[in-house]
Amino acid sequence: MASETITSREYITHHLTNLTYGQHADGSWGLAHSGEEAAQMGFWAVNVDTFGFSLALGMIFMFVFHRVAKRVTTGVPGGMQNLVEMIVDFVDDNVKGMFHHESKLIAPMALTIFVWVLMMNIMDLVPIDFLPKLGEVFGLHFLKVVPSTDVNITMGLALSVFCVVVFFSIKQKGLGGFAAELAFHPFGKFGLPINLFLEVVNLLAKPISLGLRLFGNLYAGEMIFILIALLPFWIQWALSVPWAIFHILIIVLQAFIFMVLTIVYMAMAFDDH
Repeated sequence: MASETITSREYITHHLTNLTYGQHADGSWGLAHSGEEAAQMGFWAVNVDTFGFSLALGMIFMFVFHRVAKRVTTGVPGGMQNLVEMIVDFVDDNVKGMFHHESKLIAPMALTIFVWVLMMNIMDLVPIDFLPKLGEVFGLHFLKVVPSTDVNITMGLALSVFCVVVFFSIKQKGLGGFAAELAFHPFGKFGLPINLFLEVVNLLAKPISLGLRLFGNLYAGEMIFILIALLPFWIQWALSVPWAIFHILIIVLQAFIFMVLTIVYMAMAFDDH
């Protein structure tokens, strides 16, 4: 068992609870010591672990890619340069295949999304108890190490993409063109109420599906790791290793899907209908 002093329910709850900072009921500010206390902190509470890990992973991404870009060589490249070039070429090929307009933003945005989401997803392969136990040494009651299992980060990314899509759609087509696209498609001016309903629902569904798809897949993957950790030790490796190998596919696929849909939505923003 993962622990002999707590129940299975307590173990699962502990691993699914974020390290939350916010205002306590007495007006003081600090870290929550239970899930109920975190819930009482309300909207302005901050999931410190999600924020910290996502920020740290983003900084590692920028540092590594910047370092490789400065030391790039036309001779025999090192392993890290090969990896970075492979990722850049992969993203570039996808952008060229789906986005047929001129923009200096799309490729860097797609690269950032793919690598950052991939790195956040990879945290799901860290042994489930390793970092939380390390956190307990420093007095942290909770530590959720996979940022993409927090709906706040996935919906935050999705809403950011949505805002960029709307901005460029208005920039390319003008406010009138953007409004006309919502009002007069697909049934022309005589179907305006139905057009508005369908197009607004379609528009709002994009960030919701984008964020919840990533969250749901990674949350389910983490839950299975937690459930495996509750089994007797002798059977854990027999199940966790095959699941980890299969989960690598999910980790990469979800980062790829997030990037592809971002490119597609941006292409739609530039297209004239």
